[in-house]
Amino acid sequence: MTNLKAQKRLAASVARVGISRVKIVEDYIEDVQSALTREEIRNLIKDGKIIILKKVGISDGRLKERRKKKSLKSEGKKAGSRKGKKGARANSKRMWVKRIRKIRAYLKWLRDHKVIDSHTYRELYLKAKGGNYKGVSDVRNVLIQMGKLRGE
Repeated sequence: MTNLKAQKRLAASVARVGISRVKIVEDYIEDVQSALTREEIRNLIKDGKIIILKKVGISDGRLKERRKKKSLKSEGKKAGSRKGKKGARANSKRMWVKRIRKIRAYLKWLRDHKVIDSHTYRELYLKAKGGNYKGVSDVRNVLIQMGKLRGE
């Protein structure tokens, strides 16, 4: 058996694959052995004397099936299946950022559309920063109580 290690390595490099995916056809071993440059190897691949095998993957069939069944039932999310704490499952900082951005955007919209004046805006903004409001609806209720908004 002839040593074709260099040719295999070159072919793998040219085709940008691993050495294990390079196969040399038995009938053309002499041609491959004489090839020493990348250009010659490239031509041998083009001619089909060196074959690059397709990538072999693993099947996701069972995983897909299980996910589909789970999504149809919408199970596996209730208290008995939860492993982490509430803060681990939903990052509390991310939740805060999401909430405060909505509140601040709402307050800016009210100020820009002359629903509230700048003093009320500043007062509500600072209270929001202090964590007084659970969400936009909470701010809306406070404004209704203050008489700045009509209850819809």
